[in-house]
Amino acid sequence: MSEVTVRFVGGPADGLVRQVPAGPDGAPPQRWIMRHPDGTGPSQPGPDHLYERDKPDGLGGWNMRFVRTDAFGVSE
Repeated sequence: MSEVTVRFVGGPADGLVRQVPAGPDGAPPQRWIMRHPDGTGPSQPGPDHLYERDKPDGLGGWNMRFVRTDAFGVSE
């Protein structure tokens, strides 16, 4: 499976650049859920942050725009 570079725009991951799985067309997934690790322990992980694919960034990667934050598990 190939990967593509994405930049997260807005929300708690603003400015974070990360490799995510690429589809057959070389684009990142339409939606990406980023789990925040700042829970109070393994039984209480932090919230989920939903990002949606935006457009290519002009440098060979893509932008993922922040949509919303949900309590752990709501996005699944």
